Amino acid sequence: MSERVDCNPSLSIVLVNYKSLEMTSICMDLIQQGINVAEVPVWVVDNDSNDASLEYLKSLDWIHLIERKPPSQEAGFMAHGAALDMVLDKVTTDYLLLLHTDTFIHDPSIVNIMLEKCIADDKVVAVGCLEPVNRGLPQAFWRYVIRGTKYYFRRLKIALGIKTRAPKLHYEIYLKSFCALWNVNIIKQHGMTFSMADRIPGYEMQDRLPELGYKFVAISPREMFKYLDHIEKGTVSATNGYKKNHRKVKSYQAVLNKLQSKN
Repeated sequence: MSERVDCNPSLSIVLVNYKSLEMTSICMDLIQQGINVAEVPVWVVDNDSNDASLEYLKSLDWIHLIERKPPSQEAGFMAHGAALDMVLDKVTTDYLLLLHTDTFIHDPSIVNIMLEKCIADDKVVAVGCLEPVNRGLPQAFWRYVIRGTKYYFRRLKIALGIKTRAPKLHYEIYLKSFCALWNVNIIKQHGMTFSMADRIPGYEMQDRLPELGYKFVAISPREMFKYLDHIEKGTVSATNGYKKNHRKVKSYQAVLNKLQSKN
């Protein structure tokens, strides 16, 4: 890890925990090692884990812990968005860094890089990455080709009047919340929240705010993942949401093993 960074005190950090003790403890250790938590408020919302991960969080005297009781049958992404909004309502800092508990920051200078991009232009609402992992150029290109073929094939079927699934864009257009820095003042000025329109947190704002003249800045996966690791769908893997031989479970185990060996 590089030298500890004292981030701008106009920054707060928010994470949402759900039954992910191994990941959460590693994530929190790295935050405490790399960021001056005496100056940067760290908020954690627990979405009714009722397990060892909640007990672990209660043992941390340097975080602001909120215990949330989600309504029954609440979708995972809606639970996450509602938890983020609880913190959004409380913070008084200019910026809010969204992190997932499966995001592991090895070099905290990425936080200052993101802050600099926000501060440089008062029309920038958020800075983040469009991809949740760094796939590398060959895999990213192949994925683009495969998804592009499906997209245009489905559009052709619709044009011919053939019933098919709705075409899904073959490239990413939204910043992902595993590590994204948001301008709190702009969000509140326009009365917006993360859990809008029953969509993935932040997506509705990314559609609406550019219409008002605001910008979103994307950092390339190649650059972003120099500073951190992220386990795609880590919480789902941790809570046995996939079969044991699923590729995302294998990725989850591989990253955890790598991190635990370093510690």
